Amino acid sequence: MKTTGKPGATADCVAPPGWSALRADGVQVLRAQALQQLDWLVHGFSMRPGGTSSLKGERVLNLGYTRWDSSHHVAANRLLLLGVLDAAGMQLVTLRQTHSDGIHMLTCAPEHALRGDAAATRTPALLLAVGTADCVPVLLADTRHHAVAAVHAGWRGTLKRIAAKAIGRMRMEFGTLPQDVLAALGPAIGRCCYEVGPEVARAYAGQFAQAREWFDGPFDALASGAEPTPLRWLSMAPPGHTPPPARVRLDLAAANRWQLVDAGVPPAQIFTTNFCTACRTDLFFSYRREGADTGRLLGVIGIRK
Repeated sequence: MKTTGKPGATADCVAPPGWSALRADGVQVLRAQALQQLDWLVHGFSMRPGGTSSLKGERVLNLGYTRWDSSHHVAANRLLLLGVLDAAGMQLVTLRQTHSDGIHMLTCAPEHALRGDAAATRTPALLLAVGTADCVPVLLADTRHHAVAAVHAGWRGTLKRIAAKAIGRMRMEFGTLPQDVLAALGPAIGRCCYEVGPEVARAYAGQFAQAREWFDGPFDALASGAEPTPLRWLSMAPPGHTPPPARVRLDLAAANRWQLVDAGVPPAQIFTTNFCTACRTDLFFSYRREGADTGRLLGVIGIRK
């Protein structure tokens, strides 16, 4: 959704088809209706408005430990999120995310945050969480074995196929079959706003035959390693004024959706919001649009007791 929003103005989310926005105590949470129908499951994607944190005069639900916010406010915001989801008795499990393909299979809450970018469990009362501010949060639910996973997929994790690997680990540990999985992809930066350089185009071209479908711009030239302007002196630009290198735009959500389908998840069981975090900074946080002084969203999923 490309409706541009400005920070500072509280906005109500108009949920896209197949999604609903849960509102309570000034806080809003997006949920996929297909997952919402599972009475054993808790899930949701947090949004920006509300909360106890103050960012440039705006009250926000910052759920990540950032340099501009206090740990007290973050802890209070996390309690608000649990309350809205009716998950007050659950233990929130977060990760020290490293843009990797590290996946943890959990039977209990770890004493300290683990390094990695995905976690899966079949243990009730654990609420798995991944933090984002542009990257794709992917929530997976095995409807047969009642197992869940939360995945953080930036461009590096997507390149390493972390979402597909999470399903593979669930299959090994829990017996999960891809056809039994429901997948929800939360708000993330869209291809309208996510510019990347030649190194990313080349990396994706080397890993995926379908990569061209996920990029806008001179993908073929950049992926091949060719210099788009080999004779830059012909531009007659003065020294130090050569044009910047060409860029392309990447659709991270589409790349992750393809990986899930390729892993065996039926397309009809994959749900995306189509919200762009960079376009809608009235509703979400965006590192690309706002820089380091922004908040963090959480995508959460767990099994009720």
